[in-house]
Amino acid sequence: MRTSRALSTIALAGALALGSLALPGLAHAHCDTMDGPVVLAAQRALASGELEPLLIWVREQDEAEVRHAFDHVRRVRELGGDAATLADRFFFETVVRLHREGEGEPYTGLKPAGTDVGRAVPAGDRALESGSVEELRALLHTIVDERLDELFADAYARSDFAPSDVAAGREFVAAYVEFQHFGELLEALAAGHHGHDTPAGHTNPAAQHHAH
Repeated sequence: MRTSRALSTIALAGALALGSLALPGLAHAHCDTMDGPVVLAAQRALASGELEPLLIWVREQDEAEVRHAFDHVRRVRELGGDAATLADRFFFETVVRLHREGEGEPYTGLKPAGTDVGRAVPAGDRALESGSVEELRALLHTIVDERLDELFADAYARSDFAPSDVAAGREFVAAYVEFQHFGELLEALAAGHHGHDTPAGHTNPAAQHHAH
């Protein structure tokens, strides 16, 4: 039997736990893979000698570094063999590193071609190529619905615990926080908050509900 005493206790614990969580950075696209758009643009620049189409992937303040690396790499590539291979790799890493810094994300090295980047990123690329966002829209709805159902089912199943059962209560709090954080994250992303800050004016809906 759910009691107001039990719910008020876990509401406070959930509010404290939510307050300690930060929205994670969400820059996990394929920009740091060998078959991602940044490396492909770098490959085209080296092949054509035209740097401008690549510069869109870095900030204006990083353009000089890219140009400097480009000039040096093109000279080293003339040596051929391993020197050319290493020069290309250096150039790819330089451009991807600067691109990641522009996103506010750490550079963790180049990932191999074919790296699994999830379902949404490839669908997003296909949307831009086809001019239709419907495939991506349906996919995102499915992904969100599946995860929401999982988190809700877990939190709801654990919410019916005896007030004296601290272990069960803690299990509920863990599930409750994950469930609420999922909604909070989606709301923040939809509102254009991509960093770690809680959206302005945000309150903990659970704490607000149980305050009545």
